[in-house]
Amino acid sequence: MRRKGDLPQKLCAVCGRPFSWRRKWAACWDEVRYCSERCRRAR
Repeated sequence: MRRKGDLPQKLCAVCGRPFSWRRKWAACWDEVRYCSERCRRAR
């Protein structure tokens, strides 16, 4: 079990905010570029 502070982070390509790894992104973490669906649509 990992703590939230130990999870990998990335910067969103649209808003520039940092976001953390989520379980639903486990299989495609290398391809994730946006922090939310809203940023993905706004690209």
